[in-house]
Amino acid sequence: MVKADIDKDLKAAMLAGDKPLVEVLRSLKSAILYKEVADGKRDEGLEEDAIIAVLKKERKSRGDAIAIYEQAGEQERADKEKYQVEVIEKYLPEEMSAEAIESIVQQVVVELGLTEATPKDMGRIIGEVKKKAATADGSLIAQVVKNSIN
Repeated sequence: MVKADIDKDLKAAMLAGDKPLVEVLRSLKSAILYKEVADGKRDEGLEEDAIIAVLKKERKSRGDAIAIYEQAGEQERADKEKYQVEVIEKYLPEEMSAEAIESIVQQVVVELGLTEATPKDMGRIIGEVKKKAATADGSLIAQVVKNSIN
């Protein structure tokens, strides 16, 4: 579905002559295709969650580039990357809030039978929370778990 949306939007952007949008969408199609080939799934395509993972990775790399460009005083390049992040986020599911993740963390701690979670339990808790909160950002999950343990 996401891949089909990207294809449809790419065609529309090409017809409209929107070069910046065409550039972003082509790079997303390329990243998805690369992952399909790498996983040996070129013919059948990737599952929806694998495509979402590719898009999240692309968003993260552009976020890292924004920080580097801003640090180097290259605001024009940083703005270009910000535009690309905005486009990518249109295809990603809405992220869970920290509050929603916190409630899942508390639920997981109870399910795992931990009376008091310690830092050594952090990996188990994060793994279980990721299963229940597929749309949540992994770094946000780790931060919420870390805050709830301390």
